[in-house]
Amino acid sequence: MGEITIERQDGPRHGRYVARISGIGEEAELTYTHRGPDLISADHTGAPDALRGTGVAAALVERLVADARSDGFRIIPICPYVQARYAKHPEWRDVMTVAPGEKPRISGKAGQ
Repeated sequence: MGEITIERQDGPRHGRYVARISGIGEEAELTYTHRGPDLISADHTGAPDALRGTGVAAALVERLVADARSDGFRIIPICPYVQARYAKHPEWRDVMTVAPGEKPRISGKAGQ
């Protein structure tokens, strides 16, 4: 299997992380929404059948967490896949707005 590459495409209101594996023509994505100055919601993670089982979705979430730490933003984990990965990685608590297993809320006061 080829190497996973991830690109962040950030817009004023929405963005996404796009993952590709060399030799496979399809892409996986993790979409997000800017919710405040240093707050985003991780909304959806999707991978086509050609990328399932490759670890690409997990790599997308890991990149999101790494960017949150380096860029100083917090994550509202709306996406069920992001929630599931977070349950396995409680050490991500520093960048999440809720505790592992806690239901996230979208409001101006999330994480405050």
